Amino acid sequence: MISGTIHLVDDDDDLRHALAQALELEGLDVIAHSRADSVLEALGRDDYGVVVTDIRMPGDDGMVLLKKALAIDPTYPVILITGHGDVQIAVEAMRGGAYDFIEKPFPVSRLSTVIERALEKRRLVLENRTLRNELDQRHDLIQRLVGRSAGIIKLRGQIKAVAETDADVLIVGETGSGKEVVARALHDYGPRAKGNFVAINCAALPAEIFESELFGHESGAFTGAQKLRIGKLEHAHGGTVFLDEIESMPLDLQAKLLRAIEERTVERLGSNKVIPLDVRFVAATKYDLEKESAKGAFRSDLYYRLNVITLAIPPLRDRKDDIPLLFFHLARDARARYRREIPDIDHDLETQLLDHDWPGNVRELRNYAERFVLGMWNGFDTASEGTRDQAPTLASRVAAFEKAAIETELSRHEGGLKPVYEALGISRKGLYDKIKRLGISFETTE
Repeated sequence: MISGTIHLVDDDDDLRHALAQALELEGLDVIAHSRADSVLEALGRDDYGVVVTDIRMPGDDGMVLLKKALAIDPTYPVILITGHGDVQIAVEAMRGGAYDFIEKPFPVSRLSTVIERALEKRRLVLENRTLRNELDQRHDLIQRLVGRSAGIIKLRGQIKAVAETDADVLIVGETGSGKEVVARALHDYGPRAKGNFVAINCAALPAEIFESELFGHESGAFTGAQKLRIGKLEHAHGGTVFLDEIESMPLDLQAKLLRAIEERTVERLGSNKVIPLDVRFVAATKYDLEKESAKGAFRSDLYYRLNVITLAIPPLRDRKDDIPLLFFHLARDARARYRREIPDIDHDLETQLLDHDWPGNVRELRNYAERFVLGMWNGFDTASEGTRDQAPTLASRVAAFEKAAIETELSRHEGGLKPVYEALGISRKGLYDKIKRLGISFETTE
C-alpha cells in the first residue's frame, strides 16, 4: 500500500509550518490545513491517512472536526493536539472515537510514533475492508460473469430467471468459457442454495467406476465393494448435480441417468431399494448434442430431456469489448490470492489482449492475468515479435487503469452512480468528468 497522508490542522501559521516540516523530516507525507473545512473536503471512506488537529481553532474546532471526520468513516484515525487545559476535553474525545491525543509541549518524535501506529491500524482496517468486499462480491452475479456485452447481459438475465425454478438445464459453451461458473450461479441464486452442489466431470471418471460413483453401491455388490457407498446423485439430495462434459458419459449409463432424471429416484448397485431423489440436474457440454445424437454418439432421448432449457455461453472472441474489464477483474482476484499489486495496464497490453483469439476463453485469460500480476507477462507469441518505437506514457497507463476500474464498478452496480463514486472515493462531478474524458459509455438507472 502507498504511504499514508497526514492531514495537519492548526490555525497558527508558524506552528503549522514548523510542525509540518518536522514531520516531513520524519519521512511522513504531510498536507497542512489552516481550517477544518478544507480537511473534510479531502477525506474519503477509503483514504489511507490520519488527521492531526489542534483542539482550539476559530470556526470548526478540533472537536467538531473529529465528529465530522468520524461521520465520513467511524474508523478514521484522528489525533488531537491539546493544551494543558484541554486534557479533560481530549479524554472525552477519546471516548467519542478519537485515536489519541498529544499534550503540548511534545517532541516531534512522540507525535511521529503515534502517527505511525495510527497509520498501521488504518492500513489493517482498509485491507480487511477490501477483503470483505471481495468476498461479498463473489456472491454477486455481475462479479461472477463480468462483462457489459449484449451476450453476457442476456446470459445473466437468463440465469436470474431460471435459477428460481427447479427446471433442469443444459449449458453449452466452449472449453474454458465458464460452464461451471454458470452452473454454480444457478445453484446459489435458487432455492437449493443451502443444499449440496455436486460437480461430476464425466470425462474424468474411469468407465469401470462410473456407475458406482453416480449411483452408489451396497456392501458386497461387486469385488472390492467392502462397505456401503452413497453415490454422488444421492449425496446431492436437496441440492444440484452438475454433469460436466456429459457427452463423455458411456451410452449404457446414459439410459440409467435418463431414468433417474425422469423418475427422480436412484437404486444403488446391489440393491433393489428405490431411493427418492430431490435434485436439480444441470448438464454441460462443448458439443452440439443434437448432432452427436444424429451420429449415435449420444442418446437422443436424454438430449431432448435435458434440452428443456439451454443456456449458451458466448465465447470470449465474440465479446471482445469485455476483455479489458474482465482482465482487470481477474487481475484483482490474483492480487488477493498472491498479495501482489497489479502492474500498470497500458494501451500496449490492451491492444495485445484485444488482438488475441482466446481459444481457451476465460480460463486462458485468467492464466495470463495471474502471470501479469506475478510479473511474468511476456505477451503473446504473435505480439512479441519486434518492439514498439515508443513506450506508453505514464498518463496513458493511468488512464487505462482508471478506465478499467470505473467500468468494473459501473458494471457491478448496474448503472447506479452513487455507489460507484462512493466505492471509488471520488465526487459525483469527478466521476462524470472521468467518464467523459475516458470515453466510457454506460446506461444509468438514476
